[in-house]
Order: sequence, then structure tokens, then C-alpha cells
Amino acid sequence: MTNILFLLLCLLLGAFLKKIPALSKDAPLVINNLLLYVCLPAATLLYTSTTQFNPDYALPILMPWISFGGSFLFFQILTRFVKLHRHSEAVLILTSGIPSVSFVGFPIFELLYGEEGMKIGVLMSQAGSFLVCSTLGIITASYYANAQTKKWAFLLDVLRFPTFIAFCVALTINLLDWALPLIVIDLLKKLAAPFSMLALISIGMQIDFRDKNIDWSALGWGLGYKLILAPVLIYLLFIIVLKQRGIIAEMCVLGAALGPMNTIAIIASKYRLNPALAAQMVGIGIPLSLAVIFLVRGLLVFFGYF
Repeated sequence: MTNILFLLLCLLLGAFLKKIPALSKDAPLVINNLLLYVCLPAATLLYTSTTQFNPDYALPILMPWISFGGSFLFFQILTRFVKLHRHSEAVLILTSGIPSVSFVGFPIFELLYGEEGMKIGVLMSQAGSFLVCSTLGIITASYYANAQTKKWAFLLDVLRFPTFIAFCVALTINLLDWALPLIVIDLLKKLAAPFSMLALISIGMQIDFRDKNIDWSALGWGLGYKLILAPVLIYLLFIIVLKQRGIIAEMCVLGAALGPMNTIAIIASKYRLNPALAAQMVGIGIPLSLAVIFLVRGLLVFFGYF
């Protein structure tokens, strides 16, 4: 549970640091740019180039993609009945649709399922949530950010985005079955290492519940999908429709209930899509998801699915 304690500590540290006069209001923006132009491309190149795609574990890989697709459709329909600013809509699609598998999920999967849980969790993260973030996440963020300017400007923006470039290079390396030199791997690990700490501190610096402009309605809809509808969607598809049982199916349902991915919140902030809402989705969603996950697992066990 060290990861969870570390997560909460970094959020609190960010909230404390923003009170220091020496740190300007632009400090989160500076940190975010460092993450998006250095740390995240390094992590993308490192993990995407070395991830082994095992067809036996298709469901954990598909879960984040389905969750994101469900999020997109849900908020497209919702905006026909509920008024949301386009930037808020984009933030909710992104943060509600992509679970924080690596940072929040790993310690929970290890606690509940041991080594096998970690093995499945890595695939769910690297071939699932991480790729969704690096592809559909960036495309969605760029589209909504450029929607009121040039219609197709977002495509050029995506192609120039460092993380997307790193993803394309890494995917080429993976498909050609090349191996990165050990010295390159070590360098990429060191460049990627500060990401989690800096991302959470940045999010902590952007959380302000005293802000009178907080859209509590949007926050409620976002957390409602992330913590309730997403796991229900995966439950219906994987357990009821596909009739799957066992550790993989259970982990997919729990994975869908994980709090929002901090990486996608940073990307939303970079595109200025409503950084406050993105930070609040992570800051509130992750602690709440911890309780939801154990409640969901208890219900699955109680009703005899596992």
C-alpha cells in the first residue's frame, strides 16, 4: 500500500507548495510541460517498445479501451440533456474513461491476487490504459482544444505531440522485434522516474475546493461514470454477456472502478481544457475509488460470481 500513501502524500505536498510565494501561479504549467516533453515520452518509448502482447489476456487489455469508448458515448448523450462547457466535457471524457491502473491498480492487484495479479495488471496498464492515453486521449484532448479554431488543426497537433511521436517510434521497435540497448533503457528509466511524483504534486497544486467556479454538477457526472457506470459496463459485457469467471474477469471489473489516470489529467491541463476540473477528478476520484473497489469486490464475492 506504499503507492497509495505516496499518492496521498504528493497531493498534500502539492497543496502545501502552492501556498509558497516563491512558486508562481504558473508553477503547475511549468511542471506539466516538463512531464509532457520529457518524462512521458521517455516512459512511452520505454514501456511500449518492450510490452509483450499476449492474446490470452485480451480482456484486461480491452477493458480500458471499452471504458474510454463508453465514457465518450455517455458524455456525448449527456450533453444533449445537461449543459456542459466543451472543455469540461472533454475533461470528463478523458478522466472518466481512463483508469489509473499502474499507480492505483498495481498495489491493489498485488494485495488481492499476488504475482498473477501484477502480471495481468501490467498488460492492463501498458497495452490498455497507457496506450489509450497516448493515442485516443491525446487525439480527444487536441480535438476539443482546437474545435473552435481550425477544424483539422488537431491532427497536426497530435502528430507533433512528443508522446505520440514516441509511441509511433516505440510501436515500430516492438513490431520489428528490436531490442533497445541497455544503456538506452537505463537512461529512459531515469528520465521517466520523476513522472508520478511530479504529476501528483502538480495536480495537488491545482486542487482548490474554495474556487467559486467549481462545477460540482460536472464533477458529479464524471465521478458517477468513473466509479459506478464504468465497472457496471465491464461487468455486463464480460461477466453477463461473455460469461467470464475467475481472476481475469474480476480484475477487469475492479480495474474499471479505479480512480482517474493522473497522466490524462496532466494532458488535459496542457491543452487548458479546464485544469481545475481535471485536478479535482483525480484528487477526489482516486481516494473514493479505493472504497468503491473493495465494495465492488465484496458484492461480486457475495453474489457468488467468484
